[in-house]
Amino acid sequence: MNRARLAHLLSRFPDISVLVVGDFFLDRYLVIDRGLSEPSLETGLEAYQVVGRRCSPGAAGTVTSNLRALGVQTAALGVLGDDGEGYDLRQELRATGVDTDLLIQTRDRFTPTYTKPMMREPDGRERELNRMDIQNRTPTPEGLQDQVLDRLRAAVPRVNAVVIADQVEAPDFGVVTARVREALAALASRYPDRVFFADSRARIGLFRNITIKPNRLEAVRALHPGWDGDVDRQTAGRCGQALYDRNQKPVFLTLSEEGILLFTDQGREHIPAVRVTGEIDPVGAGDSATAGIVSALCAGATPPEAALVGALVASITVQQIGATGTASPEQVLRRFEEMREA
Repeated sequence: MNRARLAHLLSRFPDISVLVVGDFFLDRYLVIDRGLSEPSLETGLEAYQVVGRRCSPGAAGTVTSNLRALGVQTAALGVLGDDGEGYDLRQELRATGVDTDLLIQTRDRFTPTYTKPMMREPDGRERELNRMDIQNRTPTPEGLQDQVLDRLRAAVPRVNAVVIADQVEAPDFGVVTARVREALAALASRYPDRVFFADSRARIGLFRNITIKPNRLEAVRALHPGWDGDVDRQTAGRCGQALYDRNQKPVFLTLSEEGILLFTDQGREHIPAVRVTGEIDPVGAGDSATAGIVSALCAGATPPEAALVGALVASITVQQIGATGTASPEQVLRRFEEMREA
């Protein structure tokens, strides 16, 4: 791919519409000043004093943030609680320009939330303490699943792509239940001109008729449940090929600093990572790669071209330390130029 081709693909992004369906989390950071700590009168324990608070969309929300940064029209479909966390999450999504009209709010569920206490050290740096998680610990009620399915079926004809973000590991406790996954497979078959793209922590091997993006551990565990230990590139490659053979849809298997292994009807291809220097923060890199890949596919890119765009986007976001990184089209084009000059 040359610069003109990349610029053409990027220029089409504002005309693309993507629906992100799945588990939207609130990432809530609480900044603590250790110097202000005081003993609790009731317990005698140290009472941390919060001096700063920031929130951002997490999980599926990281994908929407990256899509919006690329200029793509983006809508969110998920389930939030009727609580303060749900209010904050909806506000943060709207602030990035995401259409939140399809979000379902209910008193029957928590808004999934990762609360991250950040201890501010004397030199000004922040150190993350034990995270506190709010998640739903019971299966998603059938009535809520019905609402998700109704909104999903109504939305698909109006978008160019559907990204499935299956974050919750307990089966049927999140938005992408077995029923929703089955409906997605049927919709992908019914609308072959749409891009259906799935990312799943625990169930990537269960998607059908849908392009998938596992990392190396997710790929091997899809075929060898309970796998414990490292996964070398050769093993990852065998599993990626098996997943493609099973589903006959492209597999974008991410290998972090080793790039992406791509499996299509054209065979297997390795797309190297875009090299970066200095400190990196890999949190959210997979979600940013998803946004780049899906946007490029919708713009008319071939799968190898889309994988390169995903790698370019991820190379930018990993350099944004302690934040949910995003990349603009201008940054993507500059990074491509830097890569070619290196």
